[in-house]
This record gives sequence, C-alpha cells and structure tokens, in this order.
Amino acid sequence: MEGRVFIIGLGLIGGSLALCIKKAHPDAEIVGYDVNEEQCRLAGMLSVIDSKAETIRQGAEGADLILIATPVKETENIIDILADTKLKDNVIISDTGSTKEKIVEKAAVLQEKGITFIGGHPMAGSHKSGVMAAKEILFENAFYLLTPESGTDTAKVQQLKEWLKGTRAKFLTLSPAEHDYLTGVISHFPHVIAASLVHQAEQTSREQSLVTRLAAGGFRDITRIASSSPEMWTDILLHNKEVLLSLLERWQGEMEKVKTMLVNESGDEIYRYFYDAKQYRDEMPAREKGAIPAFYDLFVDIPDYPGSISEVTGHLAKEKISLTNIRIRETREELHGVLVISFQTEEDRQRANECIRRNTNFETSFGL
Repeated sequence: MEGRVFIIGLGLIGGSLALCIKKAHPDAEIVGYDVNEEQCRLAGMLSVIDSKAETIRQGAEGADLILIATPVKETENIIDILADTKLKDNVIISDTGSTKEKIVEKAAVLQEKGITFIGGHPMAGSHKSGVMAAKEILFENAFYLLTPESGTDTAKVQQLKEWLKGTRAKFLTLSPAEHDYLTGVISHFPHVIAASLVHQAEQTSREQSLVTRLAAGGFRDITRIASSSPEMWTDILLHNKEVLLSLLERWQGEMEKVKTMLVNESGDEIYRYFYDAKQYRDEMPAREKGAIPAFYDLFVDIPDYPGSISEVTGHLAKEKISLTNIRIRETREELHGVLVISFQTEEDRQRANECIRRNTNFETSFGL
C-alpha cells in the first residue's frame, strides 16, 4: 500500500508500529510526532520514521492513516485536535490505548464529521520503553484487539488490518465494552493486586526488616508488573472505573471465602481451592501472548567463582542471542547462586537454554 501514515507518540508501541508498517509497505511515507523532541530525533536517526511533523495538525493533514500511540488521557485531547483539523475524506484514525469505551465515545466527534475511527489495542509490550526499544517483532503472534463502532464500514476495518499486517498479530474484533471488561479482568485488575501486594510488603517491612531481603526473589518476580508507569495506570484505572469497582467487589467476596475456610480450618476446601486454581492455570496456553507482556526468563545455577557470569554471557554473545535483562537472585545462601536472564522471545530463551547446557555444566530451568 502507498500513502502517508502519521504516528502520534514515538515510544515503544508507536515506534514498533512504524517499523512494522515500513517493512510491510515500503512505499508508504511514515511521519512521526512526539511531545518529547528527543524521541523524535532518535526516531529519525534510527530510520523509524521518514520525517517528523512540527505539530499534530501539520502531520494529520494529508494523512491516509493516523495512529495515536499515547496515554489514554492524552488520546482524548488529540481526538479534539484532529476533529478541528482539515483531514482527508478517506482517512482512518486508530489508537493503541488499553481502554476503549471512553475513547470510542470521545471519537464520536470524528464520526459526526464522517471520519472513520476504529479503536485499537495491540496487546504487547516490553520491559523497556521509548523508541530505542522499538522492534518489528514486538506484536508477532500477539492479540491485536479492534473495537469498531457498530455501523463502521467493514472495508475500512479490513483496510486498517492491511496497513497493520506487518505486525503479524492476531486480530480480534469486539465491542468497546467487551474490551474493557476483558482487559479489566486479565490486565488492569492484576496490576492493582500486584501494587497492593507491594504496599503490604512495604508496610510489613517497617516491623520486619527481613521482608525486603526475602522479597528479592520470587516475590519480586510475581509483582514485577507493579513497576509499570504510575501515570499510565492512573489514567487506565480512571478510564475503566466501573469495571474495576465491580471486580474489586468480587475480589473482596473471594477473599471472604478464603477467610472463612481458614477460620473453619477446612483442609479439604483449601486443598480444592488451590487444586482448582492449578488446574485452570495449567490449561492456559503456555506459548500465547496475552494482555500482560510475557517474561521469558531463564534461571541458571552458577557456582560462586570469578568469571562464571561472563562465561555464560560470552557463550550467548558468540551465538548472537540477545537478552533484555540479567540479574542475580540475592536470597540464595548456598554455594550456588541463581542467575536470571530475560529474553525478548520464547525462541531466544530456548536457544539460550540449549547454548548454556551445551557449553557449560551449569543447570538451567524455566522457573524456580
């Protein structure tokens, strides 16, 4: 496809979408805009975009596709600007926000002017942020949710998919309300729980100093989504307020159930509670990408001698296996420590596992 694509927001998502579109549609012109001038400069330097726009209006005029890859609160402001801008009659506008109902409602000002808006949410992410972290493979095999309003021309939806085919994502179409409920259950609510667990640990650490040290292991891993952007999650929670209030009420009921089982010392019920949870979790697809970015971690038991870590990383470097993070578990008191290496994809993790096992005598695993 030929045409002009204008991407507003040149962070991880916006930058990765630009790379995907450039790969699938080399004749398209990619124009970018970001309030952070440094992100614009880097996007140009890395050839993520072909040119930058000085203003949103300038970039939007003449664009065939406009993608808004900004926080949801800012997306509402941008929609107002676009509604007051002279746009091409056949332009398609989409966003990448984690909430949809309020955004789609706001986009009614565009629909009233005959402008097609199709809500979008690529369910992928990374441990890193900014255009420097942008990758063509970020969305590969991830779900990409589209939330067109009823009555939206299906040909326009298909055209948007064609523009985005370079993502190699799995497109699903659902209503804005369905989107917000589903993402509330499997993404927004878990972020609230993770943050609450961290708060509880922090409060306990005031009385028990060992909490912080012991939490450096598995607890830190299971609550790592609590390290997400506070600004972003403030906007998401306020946008999805009603869904989250309902889920919180149900969660309180769930905790009351656990409390009752403990008070009554109902061993059989407690066993069944954990057994059923295990069964359902084990049935979840292990290799599918979901709402929360997957963490492809490899755990390596390494002996405590100089050069053991560089030995591991050296072998990975020789085979050109990229890693995204590396850290040492601090709670192990034995002779062997645990090196935790994070990768971008499951394929990289499998290659690294084979590489380490082939070249060293260190034990590896995908979990502790």
